[in-house]
Amino acid sequence: MANNIGMEVKIAPSRFRNPLSKYIIRRSPRCTKCGKCVEVCKFGVHQRSGVAFCRAQEHRCIGESCNACIEQCPEKALSLAVNPLTAVLGDYRWTSDLILSTWYQAETGKLPPVGLEYKVGNSGGGFDKLRFKFPKEKFNLKPEEISTCIPLNRKGDNAHQIEIGIPIYGGGMSFGSVSLSTMLGKAKTAKFWNTFTCTGEGGYPEVLNPYDNHVITQVATGLFGVREQTIQRVRIVEFKYAQGAKPGLGGHLLGDKNTPAVAAMREAVPGTSLFSPFPFHSVYSVEDHKKHVDWIKAINPAVLVSVKVSTPTDVDMVAIGSYYADAHIIHLDGSYGGTGAAPDIAKKNIAMPIEYAIPKVHRFLVAEGVRDKVTLMASGGIRTAHDVAKAIALGADGVIIGTAELVALECVRCANCESGRGCVRGIATTDPELSVMFDAEWAAQRISNLLTSWRNQLVEILQHLGMKSITELVGKTDCLYHIDYEEK
Repeated sequence: MANNIGMEVKIAPSRFRNPLSKYIIRRSPRCTKCGKCVEVCKFGVHQRSGVAFCRAQEHRCIGESCNACIEQCPEKALSLAVNPLTAVLGDYRWTSDLILSTWYQAETGKLPPVGLEYKVGNSGGGFDKLRFKFPKEKFNLKPEEISTCIPLNRKGDNAHQIEIGIPIYGGGMSFGSVSLSTMLGKAKTAKFWNTFTCTGEGGYPEVLNPYDNHVITQVATGLFGVREQTIQRVRIVEFKYAQGAKPGLGGHLLGDKNTPAVAAMREAVPGTSLFSPFPFHSVYSVEDHKKHVDWIKAINPAVLVSVKVSTPTDVDMVAIGSYYADAHIIHLDGSYGGTGAAPDIAKKNIAMPIEYAIPKVHRFLVAEGVRDKVTLMASGGIRTAHDVAKAIALGADGVIIGTAELVALECVRCANCESGRGCVRGIATTDPELSVMFDAEWAAQRISNLLTSWRNQLVEILQHLGMKSITELVGKTDCLYHIDYEEK
């Protein structure tokens, strides 16, 4: 398959007049408006309209690594400081630098010039401690020679033979948890990138119908919005047995997010809180599991079945059971995923981090002799292109993202996703006023720009490793080292 996929990169600027920035620039009364700062700034931070200066575009400033305007101001009227808001933006996993660099990539499709960390967070473990060990040998591989495609059906049966253009697809976010603009933006992106997005368990809104070939419909314990018609119209159905962010807890949609439109889709009463219990009370064995898979295949014989599970200590046994239940895709969801609606106590203390679960499952499936017959996808804390590559090197075939897509839409990680009017940026809400703060075209362009930047980084990593396909990287843990235990 050709790699000329994805939307054309177009600048998709912030929706807000004054985007948050890492640096702030102060202009003192000594300024004579000579315009020297406008002349020397290569990044368009300083602009003027006639004789007056516009507000500095501080989000474009790269800080002290440039400093041209500060040093060349004849009156020494400018000063630079780190924006104090960055101290309260993000957390150890999603640092303010990662959020700001994701915004930059979503706006431009490119890496930030300098001054923003875009590869790792500051969690003190996991992906943040792993680095790639690149060989000294230089490989003469051109970007167009490198493939990022992966197959999703490795069983060789009569189901759909699907190959996606990048080893990434969008995770389940239900109508109710996020706005229709968010869902539609994700679906448009999936179509352009020849990949997928997932409905979550809240039903299948009609606006997604044109994107059937790139939408996964989800069947979860609440069975909200599950209909034979939607199972028949898609190429992949996902069973959600558990979420890594809250294993054993199930799902919960608070009453103020259950608007009349959401309730109609879920066949529920508006304004009531909706619970999606844990577990499936019809599944207590591999045989029960296979009955579920057979049920879906009886409705749509050509469909691929994905099984989403969390990461308990026996996740390797869960994975092999899913394989023998005839699933095509095993979706491991680690403990760092989930939105602000997932309680921290669950996210931080129950499931296994995805960095441990991936190699555990990969090696077990290899030992059982079935690794090449099932697709292993990983989610739960994938924040950057380097996280994607590391997950694949640990043993996954590809990854599933969620929070990164929301950050591309200018999520600030305030963790109020569970509240009907809690998302002031209009992303994780169905409130009639908040959910129209952006349109799906803008959302699709932002997410696509981010994927463009990520794919370029994946290609660059493969170039350094001398690999022509992302599939060559699967399980190559010898390409990684831990910065605490091994020198590069």
